[in-house]
Amino acid sequence: MSTGSIGDVKAAMFDFYGTVVDMQGGLTAAITPYLAGKGYTENPPGRLVTWWRRTHFENSMIDALLQRDHTPYRQIGFEAVDYTLERAGIPHTDPEVHGLVSEITRLDPFPDVVQALASMKAHGLRLCVLSNGDPDMLAAGVAFSGTGDLWDRVISVAEAGAFKPHRATYETAAALLGLGRDEILFVADHAFDCIGAKAAGLRTAFVDRRRRPFGNGRYPADVTVADMAELAALITAPAPG
Repeated sequence: MSTGSIGDVKAAMFDFYGTVVDMQGGLTAAITPYLAGKGYTENPPGRLVTWWRRTHFENSMIDALLQRDHTPYRQIGFEAVDYTLERAGIPHTDPEVHGLVSEITRLDPFPDVVQALASMKAHGLRLCVLSNGDPDMLAAGVAFSGTGDLWDRVISVAEAGAFKPHRATYETAAALLGLGRDEILFVADHAFDCIGAKAAGLRTAFVDRRRRPFGNGRYPADVTVADMAELAALITAPAPG
């Protein structure tokens, strides 16, 4: 664990997909019976989900860089799944693709998340989500995850008209909370998200679930923890002296 100064933050802002809920595991479980029904065995389901998520990420970044009309997360997801199935040579229909994309709204939280969030909230920290998801997808996903009562606010990047890590997303979210950016701790298990938030002036916590190097010394995370439980313990620990 590495630590910086986070003791005076007033709010913790969380990435949702992959940080609060287990996106890789949940989508792998969802696509496995679909692939079995297609008789597909060339690649393991987890690999196709990695293709799906990587394509979704790349297309989201392209959309943000173009700085034109914001494409809904659901549409980016449809294009990513359609591409992934085509790349794998799997015949598919539009309703099947829509069905797989809808699984994003039915993801379980990581085992350490709910208790950790409850501890942080009991400590007096305001909790919110800042996600690339569309507002309706987030509403459904938060409800399914069982974390709905813990959030003070759930913010979609649609409010800013760009996907993270565009700086407008973090700036807009901070303004919606009515807080200075240095009063917010942004939490994600994606280095790119922490880098974007730090560059925009927020404090950052990198949840290193995958045990990978952060990889950016210009905008380092203020805190690196193994999981959400470790972060909660750090935040709720009595102040020294």
